[in-house]
Amino acid sequence: MTQGETTVLVADVGGTNTRVALAQGRALIEGATQRFRNAEFDGLEAVLRAYLARHPVTPARAAIALAGPVQGDRAEMTNLGWHVQAPDLAQASGIGHIALLNDLQAQGHAMPYLAQSHLRMVRGAAPQPGTKLVIGLGTGVNAAPIYPLGAGHIVPPAEAGHIHLPLKGAEDYRLADWLTAQRGFASVEDVLSGAGLERLYAFHSPDHPQREAGAIMAAIAAGDGQAQQVGRHYVRLLAQLCADLALTTLPFGGIYLIGGVARAFGPFLADFGFEQGFTAMGRFSEIVARFPVAIVEDDYAALSGCAAYLSGQVA
Repeated sequence: MTQGETTVLVADVGGTNTRVALAQGRALIEGATQRFRNAEFDGLEAVLRAYLARHPVTPARAAIALAGPVQGDRAEMTNLGWHVQAPDLAQASGIGHIALLNDLQAQGHAMPYLAQSHLRMVRGAAPQPGTKLVIGLGTGVNAAPIYPLGAGHIVPPAEAGHIHLPLKGAEDYRLADWLTAQRGFASVEDVLSGAGLERLYAFHSPDHPQREAGAIMAAIAAGDGQAQQVGRHYVRLLAQLCADLALTTLPFGGIYLIGGVARAFGPFLADFGFEQGFTAMGRFSEIVARFPVAIVEDDYAALSGCAAYLSGQVA
């Protein structure tokens, strides 16, 4: 059996849910993908045991994407509190070799193979050959460049959600002071994650009952003026972040927004001024305007990215 025919296990561990699947080569095996709520388990070992109990197979290898910093065979879940060690996972699951990836690394490994049908273009023409940039907006926030390398690519890890929030104008500086008083400093994730959207609503509406992110999005869709003000501020900050990161990576291959919050905001980006915010870069506006932006609508891209990563490794 060739390496491409070998069955492997892939997993995407987010702050709220973990998705697990089996794959052969870069393709997920149909019907083998399951979602687990992290709150129902005391660690990733228990999730893998539950999955393998339903799928009685022992893959030789696995790749696991995690929403947190990864150092070698160890990782910490930024928004979950789990401490993950590959040797412990191997012992619990019986899998011989387990690779740990940052979640945006996994997303990045999927991008070169993503079908056009899974993309919703936000701005610009078709992407050109060259560097790509993936930005994740969900329970957490992160970003990773995808650099061409010979016939393949390289995706370095990052924790870009914890950089300082881009600030432009008095309103943003008031927001930063408000966040600093609560969180120690104003980070990108403090505003652009799902919980961050709730904080942004609280900043704009201190005298209103607070809302969960889903309720805020529903209010935006319903035309609620207060919620739409929050949405416009969110989109402007997102556009500024995208432009800032683009100038550090020059992604002529495209910027790809991924995750539940990104998909939720997709219908509102144009009306809420994403284009204006993205290209408002002064003398650098012309170069920034050359970068296409798309939303990834494949909820399992990180799983496919883990499979692509394994398929490119020497067994």
